[in-house]
Amino acid sequence: MAPLEELSYGMNLTGQDPAELTKSLFQLAAEIAQDPAELARSGAELALAEAGLALEVSRLLLGSREEPAIKPDPSDRRFNDPAWHESPWLRGVLGSHLLWARWWGKHMQASRLEGPARRKAAFALNLLLDAAAPTNLPWLNPSVWKQTVETGGMSLARGGINALTDILLNNGKPRQVDVTPFELGRNLAATPGRVVLRNELIELLMYEPQTEHVHRNPLVCSPPWINKYYVMDLAPDRSFIEYAVRAGHTVFAISYRNPDASMKDLGMEDYLRLGWLTAVEAAQSITEAPKVNVLGLCLGGTLTGIGLAYLAARGEQERIGWAAFTNTLLDFSEPGDLGVFADEAGVRSLEARMKKKGYLEASTMAGTFDWMRGNDLVWSYVISNWYMGKQPPAFDILAWNSDSTNMPSTMHSEYLRSCYLENRLARPGAFRIADTNLDLSRIDVPVYVLGAQNDHIAPWKGTYRTTQLVGGEARYVLTSAGHIAGIVNPSDNPKTFHYVRDDRPADPEAWLEGARKVSRSWWEDWAEWAAERSGDQVAPPAVPPGDPAPGRYVRNQVGGLRTLSGLTPQAAESNGNGHGKPGRPRRTRNVSSGDGR
Repeated sequence: MAPLEELSYGMNLTGQDPAELTKSLFQLAAEIAQDPAELARSGAELALAEAGLALEVSRLLLGSREEPAIKPDPSDRRFNDPAWHESPWLRGVLGSHLLWARWWGKHMQASRLEGPARRKAAFALNLLLDAAAPTNLPWLNPSVWKQTVETGGMSLARGGINALTDILLNNGKPRQVDVTPFELGRNLAATPGRVVLRNELIELLMYEPQTEHVHRNPLVCSPPWINKYYVMDLAPDRSFIEYAVRAGHTVFAISYRNPDASMKDLGMEDYLRLGWLTAVEAAQSITEAPKVNVLGLCLGGTLTGIGLAYLAARGEQERIGWAAFTNTLLDFSEPGDLGVFADEAGVRSLEARMKKKGYLEASTMAGTFDWMRGNDLVWSYVISNWYMGKQPPAFDILAWNSDSTNMPSTMHSEYLRSCYLENRLARPGAFRIADTNLDLSRIDVPVYVLGAQNDHIAPWKGTYRTTQLVGGEARYVLTSAGHIAGIVNPSDNPKTFHYVRDDRPADPEAWLEGARKVSRSWWEDWAEWAAERSGDQVAPPAVPPGDPAPGRYVRNQVGGLRTLSGLTPQAAESNGNGHGKPGRPRRTRNVSSGDGR
């Protein structure tokens, strides 16, 4: 099961509606009904199993201490309380639930549904079974009983207050995180820096140097735009950007504006030109460096692959020193859990909904995905917050995760279709952007590719495919944890580890078999790799004046556009290279007033 922050992130990424699952679930029920003989046989087996369970409960009432005939999965923490196995009544309730769940599971496995319909039916069935778990009923949950007795009923009173607060202030959903201890610029996104450029799509942050000398070539961090950039600059001592600055890099980071309806026409080309290419151009202009290095995360890594292939096609790849892809898919043939929604019907439904507002609203999608994985994202918090009166945890990753952003309808539709539906980027010449056909094999700069062992958003075997797509030097590293926790991987974490290997065989499993395990953070491995490829040590460049980091866009505020001397908006918008090469004319847009939501 994916962790909480990863699951919510995933649904924001796909933007799908669970109503799309209903049709597939009805198809499953109809198929079961089409074979009355098999239905009768399996129903008889279920009845016999229920009878056996009743006999087991009867023996328990007479003093037996036998082990349960049917047990939950050991990884299912919902039934860890010993009362579920020691109490005859609760063992009967739990056993019946497990029998029914396995009965439905067998029919799901035997069904003739194929492709998206099969994946969606399985997902919907899990949703219903999670909702039907006996732990969700307070009068059946022994943990709720014990908490009520221990607190003299105060836990129920506190839970009632929590429930009322959530109904009034959180759209009726239990809160998953306490965000009150966190403040942007103080204990989140707190690495000192300045906003050195602002256009209608991004603010570019440049961080203050913290070492006497720095590598000549600067580093641009390309984050995903589904959430705020500061997953790369989380809490102090848990921030990758802070770590990179302390490792002697001049670091820039893209901070995307939170789109509103005025940005509905922005597409993938705009994100390339106004975002990635503009950031690379600005970093090179400010530092006067011969090359710029880029590190991309998730969607920001996909855009980095697009940007590198675009520069390669235009003969400008020499401007890039090296690139790093962290938990990034360039080949979407293995999309993980998100593949459940990556079909034509789902994308059409999403496009119809986005058309009404001009953007995909993050808050709606976060709530949608909560119910898709109700066991982890809803029911556990109903039990903890409402039934037991506990407060949600104060956790920096969850605080960041709750700070999601909207996405322009045009861009998101293009992304889902070109990547998830058609996997064009992995096919030479199939992906076209800014009048240019892309071929990833033409990327010959050194690349550092990171995958995470338990990543449900970008499965590690899919991230490994990047090493086979690019044409130059490639190093693959596999870290522990998942999509988000794998990135937030401070070097003092005693539990972290990663796998490394110098060559890159075609088969990821073969790579893993020959890899060696290293008990330290991948941050340290990356720092050693990057130091060898980032140029000589020089005096740190001056940071231009500007608003202090983390800037305005991360706070959903807008401000006047700001360009760099020598970097004109026209140059940034037309070709992103500042060298006078013609590009497609761009229409002029103005940043509107308001909060960007």
